[in-house]
Amino acid sequence: MPVFKYKGLTTAGKSVSGIRDADSPRTLRSLLKKDGIFLTDVSEQKSVRSGAAGGTVPVTRKFGQKVSAQELGVITRQLATLLHAGVTLVESLSALVDQAENDYLKLVLSQVKQRVNEGSSLADSMGQHPKVFPSLYCNMIRAGESSGAMDVVLNRLADFTEGQAKLRSKVIGTLMYPAIMIIIGMGILAILFIVVIPKITKIFEDLHATLPLPTRILLGMSHFLADYWWAVAILLIGLGFFHVRYIKTPVGRTKWDRFKLNMPIFGSIVRMLAISRFSRTLSTLLSSGVPLLTSMNIVKNIVNNKVIADALEDAKGSITEGESIAAPLKRSGEFPPLVIHMIAVGERSGQLEGMLDNVADSYQYQAETRINALTSLLEPLMIVMMGGAVGFMVFSILLPILQLNEFAK
Repeated sequence: MPVFKYKGLTTAGKSVSGIRDADSPRTLRSLLKKDGIFLTDVSEQKSVRSGAAGGTVPVTRKFGQKVSAQELGVITRQLATLLHAGVTLVESLSALVDQAENDYLKLVLSQVKQRVNEGSSLADSMGQHPKVFPSLYCNMIRAGESSGAMDVVLNRLADFTEGQAKLRSKVIGTLMYPAIMIIIGMGILAILFIVVIPKITKIFEDLHATLPLPTRILLGMSHFLADYWWAVAILLIGLGFFHVRYIKTPVGRTKWDRFKLNMPIFGSIVRMLAISRFSRTLSTLLSSGVPLLTSMNIVKNIVNNKVIADALEDAKGSITEGESIAAPLKRSGEFPPLVIHMIAVGERSGQLEGMLDNVADSYQYQAETRINALTSLLEPLMIVMMGGAVGFMVFSILLPILQLNEFAK
């Protein structure tokens, strides 16, 4: 069924716009008229066929358009509810299209519905839009279709998606305040060095007297920043650009991820978050009926760390040869002994999914606790650093004034 983007006016004269599927523009006009909307403009959002394969090319995403994890979790939960209530898949997708407020998501769901209506499976239809539905999502949907427990899998997938979104929001929210404070503090210091200090210290230069060492250091830093701030800015931008280019290479990405894992204090947090994501994802996939090797292949792509991903790839090869999961993970040296022990116990007892959930809960809690502790320490530390910098400036300015008073006596 074609999908149309429309603009219209309500009975109150308010302009509205949206996306809706209909057989034709005339049918769309009738449907909108029943909703109290008078159509003023309509354009069809055409799907492009990919030749012999007959697939649909995903809709082009405009700048700024995206589907958040929260939105994906909401539609997943809604689809599970509709299917559990006995609504057919096509009707459920139609309801999601009408319910979605994100125009990009509405277009994607419309194309998914169109392909399902033409006979494709839901997993294959969603797989055409990897920017919205990642491989983990599609594989779990495929497992749900194979097992006939689609609503159960969708509820589990919604829990997983919402949980990951909450964890990410919590981590970002916790680190946002110290990051803003650091940026503001550096900005204030830059203004003091470039604008304020040169005006105050002008009087000392006119005296042609030998200035104390702290004052000379302060003047040197101020003159350098005032004269070469543009060079500092170019250097920082250039270093940032080359860093981004370097970590996009396989060698650079491995070294950078290794550095993050070995960082003092922060390295343990990075490892905890990666292990928590690995454990939670693997547990969710296995509980949904996704085969172990397929699950390992998916998990290694979402841990967001090349070193741990390589360890999981090596473990996958060993598992293919008949080994357990715990043994190759232990050989990699990237997983703590507690994780290895719990996975081994889960394999022996047949409760691997539950053990993985316990690992994920434990490491997520530890990571959040350490992040909160570090945040509480960063605030007084930044205050001390700012106070020290301002104190050095005041001391450097007052010292020659005190010397002049001594000479005057």
